Amino acid sequence: MKLDSTELTPVINRLKRAQGQLAAVTRMLEEGRDCKDIVTQLAAVSKALDRAGFAIIATGLEQCIAREDTTMDKKELEKLFLSLA
Repeated sequence: MKLDSTELTPVINRLKRAQGQLAAVTRMLEEGRDCKDIVTQLAAVSKALDRAGFAIIATGLEQCIAREDTTMDKKELEKLFLSLA
């Protein structure tokens, strides 16, 4: 199943933000910053990635419902969804 990239613009933006946050985590580690600050920033990266993944899956599910010619079956979609759990 191919996803329409125009529908995923917010997801792409979220991933770019997460990429910047992850770079900040790396910098913080290299600078020897406080553990609490590092973990807080790392949690934000993790949450952003999870949300991006869920948005991608939701878009895929929506497209599968709208089109009958999908190549993914229920088990494959379930496996994708659970991979983020």
